[in-house]
Amino acid sequence: MNTVDGVYYEDLEEGYEVISPGRTMTEADIVNFAGLSGDFNIIHTDAEATKLTPFGQRIAHGLLGLSIASGLVARNPGAEQHRLVAFLGMTWDFRKPVFIGDTIYVQQTVAAKRATSKPGLGIVTYDVKVINHRSEVCQEGQWKVMYMMRDAASASE
Repeated sequence: MNTVDGVYYEDLEEGYEVISPGRTMTEADIVNFAGLSGDFNIIHTDAEATKLTPFGQRIAHGLLGLSIASGLVARNPGAEQHRLVAFLGMTWDFRKPVFIGDTIYVQQTVAAKRATSKPGLGIVTYDVKVINHRSEVCQEGQWKVMYMMRDAASASE
C-alpha cells in the first residue's frame, strides 16, 4: 500500500498483510541489549552454562526480539507514510527462542478496525508474528495503533 499523501485509517482494510525485511540476530545485539536493559541473565550471556539448558545455547532476550520486530515493521515499504498517532498497547506471547544467527522477519496483518469517540481518529489492531528463517513462529500477538483519518487531516491543513 502506498498513497501519495500518506496511509490513513481509511486506507487499511481487514486482512491486509505485509511482510517485513529480515534481520539476523547477532551476539552483539544480545550483548548490547543486556547492557542497555541491565538483564545479564546467564541464559543470554554465558555460552558454557547455557549448554546445560533445554536450548543448549544462548538465546536472545524476549524483549529484544520484540524490539527488533518493532524496528522491522518500521522498515516496511511505505511505513514512513503511515499517519500514526500512538501505539496503544499489545498482547504478546513468546513461543520459541531466537538464537544467535537466526534471521527473523515480521508478518503483520490488519485484524480489526474501529473509529474512536474522538472525531478523526481510528484504532487498527494488527495480528503480528515474529518468524525465523525456519518458518517457526517465535513470538506473536496483537498490536493496537491509533491512526489519523484522512478527513481530519485535511481539515487541519
